[in-house]
Amino acid sequence: MEGQKKLPPTILFIFGGSGDLTNRKLVPALYNLFLDNYLPDKFVIIGAGRTPFDSDEDYRKKLFEGVQSFSGRKDELDGKWQVFSSNIFYHLTDLRDDSSYQNIFEDIKNKTKDWGEPPVTIFYLAVAPQLAQVLAQKLYEQKLCEDPVRTRLVFEKPFGHDLQSAHELNQLLRSMFDEEQIFRIDHYLGKETVQNILAFRFANALFEPIWNNNYIDHIQITAAETVGVENRGGYYEQAGALRDMVQNHILQLICMIAMEPPVSFDANEIRNKKVDVLHAIRKLDPEEVHAHAVRGQYAAGWMNGKQVQAYRQEKDVNPQSPVETFVAAKFFIDNWRWRNVPFYIRTGKFLHEKTTLITIEFKDAPCYSFPKEAAETWRPNRLTISIQPEMDIRIRFQAKQPGQEMVLNPVNMIFSYAEAYDGREPEAYETLLEDVISGNQTLFMRADQVEAAWAIIEPIMQTWLKRPPVDFPNYTPGSWGPEDSEELIARDGHHWAVVPAKTKE
Repeated sequence: MEGQKKLPPTILFIFGGSGDLTNRKLVPALYNLFLDNYLPDKFVIIGAGRTPFDSDEDYRKKLFEGVQSFSGRKDELDGKWQVFSSNIFYHLTDLRDDSSYQNIFEDIKNKTKDWGEPPVTIFYLAVAPQLAQVLAQKLYEQKLCEDPVRTRLVFEKPFGHDLQSAHELNQLLRSMFDEEQIFRIDHYLGKETVQNILAFRFANALFEPIWNNNYIDHIQITAAETVGVENRGGYYEQAGALRDMVQNHILQLICMIAMEPPVSFDANEIRNKKVDVLHAIRKLDPEEVHAHAVRGQYAAGWMNGKQVQAYRQEKDVNPQSPVETFVAAKFFIDNWRWRNVPFYIRTGKFLHEKTTLITIEFKDAPCYSFPKEAAETWRPNRLTISIQPEMDIRIRFQAKQPGQEMVLNPVNMIFSYAEAYDGREPEAYETLLEDVISGNQTLFMRADQVEAAWAIIEPIMQTWLKRPPVDFPNYTPGSWGPEDSEELIARDGHHWAVVPAKTKE
């Protein structure tokens, strides 16, 4: 397959080049882009890290193991990996040592001479958040980012740990770089099904006219995981589910569902529409938090036939930790389109199944015309967008059951990515890395978006901080979270939606 764009010569520096993110996600994604001809004709990838390697070849061998495990392209390694990896190099780097940045300067200078033109230079900060700030300052001080058109910085989440820290970090970066140079990654936005929300809404005349509070009763978003915190206890103690999932991933999904139609697909136009949604989400007063937000923490138990330990028993976790591993909440968007439409969200670890699901439930159609027996199985129309593990869109509607009587049953019309398209679905990081190289910021968080998102969850964070939980741990592995999350949605006469299990053929 031929690449769709002519991309400029590019040097990609990955700080944290010997780390897990590079091994599991970044290099496998870059290799897949190379196989599909989506990388520039001239490119260099330079890992920078603290782990010593005897040679560039030893570094490439480590990355090769990651590609074998995580790229999903095991049948395309012979020969092509050698060509790809010949463009990979490694620098042993002390981030606080100015001499390390002299090496970067020399790399850029040499490639500019070799290629006959200045390259696009990308600094991917795949390091701990506190180191990312140090790195950004060093890159600025060493004058490595003075060209706002050809230099880019990529930040992984979390971007700050609360509203104040995010604002201070944005101010610092704004004093050193142009906003157009800064790419804040949220890998959820690189998923094919998430991107398809915009196409589904705005490229089809069927749905946009009913995409409002006249027809939609409520919306649900579930982002459930079947794993615990694994080896990330130290990180999770500083984050928790509210910071780790709701502040970025889930609020971004709400934006995609709730935004107004853009006048173009210009990056800033789309991001303007998203930030309008964030500003319109109702901020909770502290006394409202208990009625609109639920937290939970998993206990010890069994998951998929294996015994698992409680969160408080995990490595690097406080034995009395008040940190939540589950969140459910109800939000409202105070604008004309979404007035009085509740948005229910839930996310957590060690839940019943791995799924990310968006459910739009429509208001009941009147059933005056039908006999009583026809309405016994009456269900409201429902649109379900499944992001993972299945990637599909389902529309539930009423249909007459075969027979002499007028009996209605809900049925599903399903669009499946796997069945509709033969091509391989790109991983999220493939899409996002290609956008960084081409300079397309559509799928990346802007500074005002980040701060607006923190402002929404700040009242919940502060209230929970002041009122430690008295019932942790309060849900068992393999469940759908604490009972209070069921009560949260049941109070309004609803229940959490799930996708029916696939029937075996």
